[in-house]
Amino acid sequence: MKELENRIEKIEDRNRRVETDKAWETSWTRKIWICVLTYIVVVIYSFVISKYNNIFLSSLVPVIGFSLSTLSLGIIRKIWEKER
Repeated sequence: MKELENRIEKIEDRNRRVETDKAWETSWTRKIWICVLTYIVVVIYSFVISKYNNIFLSSLVPVIGFSLSTLSLGIIRKIWEKER
């Protein structure tokens, strides 16, 4: 009986984590911060490459912006989870 209770508890813990992950992925907080951080990276990157007129450098803007914004969302997510 104890084993069954432990299994149910583990399943419930997993379900809570999955629900939190889904809520984060669809939250406006995440979407807004991705936009804000991407914008900041684009502005900084644009200043850096302003002297160059190269399509390949310009094409890196969305990739770098998105990558850096998603990497930095861990901190924002922890704050979001505490307030949720």
